[in-house]
Amino acid sequence: MDILETDAYDKRQRRNTCCTLLFSLLPFFFSTAVYFYLWTPDSPTSILSAGVKSAPVLLLAAVVLSWNGGQSILGVVGGLLFSAVGDCCLIWPELFLHGMGAFAVAHLMYSLTFLSSRYATYSSSTCTCFLYLILFVVGGGFYIYIYPFLQKAPNSDLLIPAVGVYIFLITLMGTLAIRTRHVATLLGSLSFMVSDISLALQVFKVMAPMKHGNNIVMVTYYLAQLLIAVGDVKAVQNKDDFAKWKRS
Repeated sequence: MDILETDAYDKRQRRNTCCTLLFSLLPFFFSTAVYFYLWTPDSPTSILSAGVKSAPVLLLAAVVLSWNGGQSILGVVGGLLFSAVGDCCLIWPELFLHGMGAFAVAHLMYSLTFLSSRYATYSSSTCTCFLYLILFVVGGGFYIYIYPFLQKAPNSDLLIPAVGVYIFLITLMGTLAIRTRHVATLLGSLSFMVSDISLALQVFKVMAPMKHGNNIVMVTYYLAQLLIAVGDVKAVQNKDDFAKWKRS
């Protein structure tokens, strides 16, 4: 009977935690809706536009910080803050390289977080290693595919190596997300890659401008950040639950 009561209590706790987490994410959903409501293809570049675009990510950073504490500043919270800086830079086309650099730092911080003790450690299986290989093949193949278009860019001498490093870092982040075996974290990382691929195809003029191109980029981007943030919160909770189970 005690075991059944304990199990029921744990289920109630998990349900209450999920409800509380969802409630804390409401400002993120609201600010995301505001962005899509206000954005138009001919929206002027301004500080207000930068603030509206980066607000959802900043709110996610606040949520993760409130749940995981200061330890997350050098992890997912830090990655979200650098992503917000990247969002602001990309408002102005001339700051594209600066924005890419900010996102590169964000991917590096995510990668280090996925390697930390907050995420359970699993031994790599043959299937996992095969997924690693696929991801790096996709990343390398995409770089080779867009390379001719990078050569045509005005600042190709800087852009070619910078994009190569960036693709390596985001691919590494996706690979380490597979290692965590957290569904939200993995899907978030893959969604981030889809968002960046969509953006690159448009920015480097690999394909003709799409009518809803920005919507595709931003929907996958905000979804990626949301899943990575939720995955980090869940990872810490699961780690704490496992530690309590070992002590009992």
